[in-house]
Amino acid sequence: MTAITLDGEALAARIREDLTLRVAEMARAGVRPGLGTILVGDDPSSARYVEMKHRDCEQIGIASVHTYLPQGATQAELDAVIALFNADPEVDAYLIQLPLPAGLREDAALLAVDPDKDVDGLHPVNLGRLVMGAPGPIPCTPAGILKLLETYAVPVEGRHVVIVGRGLTIGRPLALLLSSKRPGCNAAVTVVHTGVPDLGEHVRRADVVVAAAGSAGLVTRDMVKAGAAVVAAGVSRNAAGRVLSDVADDVADVAGWLSPRVGGVGPMTRAMLLVNTVEAAQRRASTGWSPESGGSSSGESRRAPG
Repeated sequence: MTAITLDGEALAARIREDLTLRVAEMARAGVRPGLGTILVGDDPSSARYVEMKHRDCEQIGIASVHTYLPQGATQAELDAVIALFNADPEVDAYLIQLPLPAGLREDAALLAVDPDKDVDGLHPVNLGRLVMGAPGPIPCTPAGILKLLETYAVPVEGRHVVIVGRGLTIGRPLALLLSSKRPGCNAAVTVVHTGVPDLGEHVRRADVVVAAAGSAGLVTRDMVKAGAAVVAAGVSRNAAGRVLSDVADDVADVAGWLSPRVGGVGPMTRAMLLVNTVEAAQRRASTGWSPESGGSSSGESRRAPG
């Protein structure tokens, strides 16, 4: 058996094409979506990720707003930038690039973000919306995984999904999403992690496996049921900096569907970040938010008069 490739790169390109049309239509109505990023410190990977996000924005017509704080920035300085982004009408959605340097509290910073501008969908308010099935931004990687499964017609509803990894960015919100009563979800979901004995016994019962533990080669061929869909969402790096997948290469011999080590989930995460930004702009434009009604800005609002 040769697995069908869950090609995130190709699907993300189609999503960007669709967003380009949507953004152009919004521009004709006097609205331009804006994505903000806050980068603290000198981590090369973080800087590269932020650069890619802004390049994506430029490609489809989204405005970019970026603030950099040096390695020694204080919590008060970070809080001040967050407050500015919360109040800026040119920023529809934004993110604080993680991890933050030692000495800064990620939990406090994330809690300070306006939930309606939380592009990652990880604010407790938005996770609560996900639990309740209420409208709001869905965390980007879970949303991207769901879109991959839908596009490639992977059966999910009523099936058994095993998620390996319980992290806040993937495992926990993905379990909420896939077990919810919404199209393409409604699955029986089991969440396991590297501390669970007999991990393979759990994974072997799955119709869909999502590996999101950040442990190279954790899911092996003997752990996967023939024909199962396998999503390699977790990555790590070796000493040479090479990206390593949570899923062993030979899983392709038994899986029915498989996302690649590179070009699978990663491009979908970035694409859904853009989707969340555009949708935030549409919500905020429809409510008539302005500096007078919701904050202040040093710049002129891009919203159309009236």
